[in-house]
Amino acid sequence: MAKGRTIGIAMDYSTTSKTALKWAIDNLVSAGDTVVVLLVLSPKSDPVNKQLFEDTGSPLIPLVEFKEVGVCRKYGITPDSELFDMLDCLSVGKKANVVAKVYWGDPREKLCEAVNHLKLDAMVLGSRGLGTIKRVLLGSVSSHVVQNATCPVTVVK
Repeated sequence: MAKGRTIGIAMDYSTTSKTALKWAIDNLVSAGDTVVVLLVLSPKSDPVNKQLFEDTGSPLIPLVEFKEVGVCRKYGITPDSELFDMLDCLSVGKKANVVAKVYWGDPREKLCEAVNHLKLDAMVLGSRGLGTIKRVLLGSVSSHVVQNATCPVTVVK
């Protein structure tokens, strides 16, 4: 039996990131894979555990703990029942191991760091659908990750 892959899903609770998660569930994740939900929060947020894990990101948080309100509060995560339902379906339906990891800082840099630190086999993220001018002015997280990540990256529109 082949070893399961480690797949990162960038999540910011937006419709596009949830669409990316759904795409990964339908098209990429197989039984035995580990799915790491990557959350990058504002460096200005100041949850309890940020001081401990600001440089390295949180430890991997199992899905059971990730859904607990107290754990979410410690890391500054916004609980989202729709996301939790999707992750439950992924865990049970696809028999995948689901964990979360929280970072604080610039999403472009932190997602690329996550690829190397977690040795991801693939990453999936949503696209905001910025036009050319806005992408140049604001910078595109997905473009940066595609160009700089050391694993295959799928951007879901």
